[in-house]
Amino acid sequence: MALPRRHRLKGQRVFDALYRRGRQLHSPHLSLRWHPVKPALEPAAERGHAPSPWRCGVVISSKVHKRAVRRNHLRRLLHNHLTNQGIAPCQGPIWLLLSLKPGSVDREDDALLEECEQLLHRAGLRR
Repeated sequence: MALPRRHRLKGQRVFDALYRRGRQLHSPHLSLRWHPVKPALEPAAERGHAPSPWRCGVVISSKVHKRAVRRNHLRRLLHNHLTNQGIAPCQGPIWLLLSLKPGSVDREDDALLEECEQLLHRAGLRR
């Protein structure tokens, strides 16, 4: 199942803002960044639409695993988890960015999802 368009994080300026000004938390295998939505930074095609409460992106480097098939599996796993569980931002719409760290590919899928949940709770993005 593909991530609904309204939840996809896109646009180079959005990613740059997340890396420069976003708040971040780390765990042994994941990194989470989040930032309040800045509509002026979104791609022109997205500016006219009503903002969704959250948008997310998952970044998996080739340092995590050399095979794109495995990286795509992990990306879909995390996207689907975020989409199905939802996010509960307390202060307006936000952008989320999850990054996997090298060495995380050896973990079981359930363990990665549990680690993701712990990061979201620590960030205050889960009720």
